[in-house]
Amino acid sequence: MPMRNVGNVRAVIFDWAGTMVDHGCLAPAMVFVAGFAARGVTISLEEARIPMGKYKRDHIAELLVMPEIAERWRAANGAAPTEADVDALFADFIPRQEAALLDYADVIPGVVETVDALRARGIRIGSTTGYTSAMMAILAPRAAAQGYAPDCMITPEMTVGGRPAPWMCYANALQLGVYPMAAMVKVGDTLADIDEGLNAGMWTVAVMRTGNELGLSHADTAALPAADLRARLDAIATRLLAAGAHYVIDGVGDLMPVIDHINARLAAGEKP
Repeated sequence: MPMRNVGNVRAVIFDWAGTMVDHGCLAPAMVFVAGFAARGVTISLEEARIPMGKYKRDHIAELLVMPEIAERWRAANGAAPTEADVDALFADFIPRQEAALLDYADVIPGVVETVDALRARGIRIGSTTGYTSAMMAILAPRAAAQGYAPDCMITPEMTVGGRPAPWMCYANALQLGVYPMAAMVKVGDTLADIDEGLNAGMWTVAVMRTGNELGLSHADTAALPAADLRARLDAIATRLLAAGAHYVIDGVGDLMPVIDHINARLAAGEKP
């Protein structure tokens, strides 16, 4: 059945790394690689990126149950990985990530202009992340100094769990005073972001060029031959749409036409 008309989009909930800052989502990927290397285990950047978007302890736990990584861990450490190993890796990850954050804190081009355009329409700005609250206390002021400061910032410790659960999105809705969830849009660069938005009953938009799936800095992306970049982005779009994203865009700078399209669908009585 068509839902009652809920009006226009009233809030957008953004991810952080790979979406609003840190073009290519480089900071966490490289820290995961370094943390495992410190325990004698080699993981590739591609492997490190697979669970990206999840709470960082959950991310580490998921890496350790991957058969190839678990076998490398066993070979290097003499036993299968345990919960104690997850805790130890996470404890090591925290200072490594905190030290790296400001090296990858540049706001992505187009972000500030899009947020200003959303606010000009009265749309609230929320955020969710896989980072801890302590990490966001480092990252958020640097982003604010560059012109991006959301109205609401929720981390996994502030709820009963991180992505793919919907709790951080619900906490945003509560703090922003926005409902129903169909009047909200989730924007992120990972499969976990897509799951989070869908599980929360929100319109879900995945970014391709700036995020984890392509995994390249702004400079490295610009240096790719156009045909190579287009082929990679087409493959990424296919994966993200197959994961359930309602829309895919190159980056947040391309969001406003999507908001217009969602508003038209809401006016027609559609729901996510």
